[in-house]
Amino acid sequence: MKTYHAQLYYDASCGLCQKEIEHLRPRLEPNVKLVDISAENFQTPEGYTLEDLLTRIHFFDGQTMHIGFNATLAYWRVAGLNKTVVLLSLPGISHIGNLLYNVWAQWRRKNSSSCKVS
Repeated sequence: MKTYHAQLYYDASCGLCQKEIEHLRPRLEPNVKLVDISAENFQTPEGYTLEDLLTRIHFFDGQTMHIGFNATLAYWRVAGLNKTVVLLSLPGISHIGNLLYNVWAQWRRKNSSSCKVS
C-alpha cells in the first residue's frame, strides 16, 4: 500500500470539481492522495473544518496546506501543467486569478445544493 504525503481535498459532489479531478487523476494519483470531502466517512484534517474545505479547495503538499487559487496552482504543478502555472503566477495575472477564484468560490458556496454542511 502506497503512503502519500500530498493530499488534495476536493468535493466530488461538485460537477466542475469532479470533472477537473477526473481529468487530472492520472497525473496526480502517482504522487497525491485524492480525498473526496463529500464522502460519508471523510475526516477533516486537524485544524480545518468541513466548512473551510467546502468553501475553498485545499492541497497539502507534504509540508504546507495551500488554499484556494494557490492550491490549484500547487496541484497543477504536480500534475505537470508547469507552463500554465508559470503564466498564472505572473504578477497581475496571479492577482486577477486569485480574485476570480474567490468570486467563484463564494458563488459556488451560496448557490450549490451540494455545498451544504449537514
